[in-house]
Amino acid sequence: MDHYPVARLNKVRRSDRAAYDRAAVYAVLKEGLVAHVGFVDGDRPIVVPMIYARLDDAIYLHGAKAARFAKAMASGIPVCITVTLVDGVVVARSAFHSSMNYRSVVVHGHAALVTDAAEAERALAAITDHIVPGRWAEARPMIAKEAKATSVLRVTIESASLKQRSGPPVDDEEDYAQPIWGGVVPLRVAVGTPEDDGALKPGTPLPPSVQALVARDGKG
Repeated sequence: MDHYPVARLNKVRRSDRAAYDRAAVYAVLKEGLVAHVGFVDGDRPIVVPMIYARLDDAIYLHGAKAARFAKAMASGIPVCITVTLVDGVVVARSAFHSSMNYRSVVVHGHAALVTDAAEAERALAAITDHIVPGRWAEARPMIAKEAKATSVLRVTIESASLKQRSGPPVDDEEDYAQPIWGGVVPLRVAVGTPEDDGALKPGTPLPPSVQALVARDGKG
């Protein structure tokens, strides 16, 4: 199936801004860097910003085994994950019509603790490469102590939706005669010049992974 079925959980009320096809959802997940992961711990809602990766129709997360999110989510509780890309500030002639151009994906699923070592390593490699493409193969191999201290969680995407806005402000017709500026101020994440940590061995080159990260600037 190339789209997520529309149901109460993922239905977007603004149908003109909604999309449910997997390709559109995956595109935002690919471009995003931070996911906000929501779950209930005890009687309190918790939202945690996390890095992530998607493999097939699952989102993988990781963190220290002692972390609250890992302990709470390992039991298989329902979670909600959002990834938002802000493309511009929409400046309308009235404050009421001012807005933002954005692409926002909301994913619903249940968390599951990954217990298979091979799957966990694939997930950790994907999370690393999602942020810095190709870095996992360049980095010092993970040691047993690190693997033992890390929880990897899989959230199979049970439902998802994309809500988006693009284009200029839509003002009331009579307001276009006002001498008030209207338009869009574009926003984007820009990649800067890499800065080494001051502890490199002499002659250490900039690795292909960091070169790929810099080259990805503006390409999504």
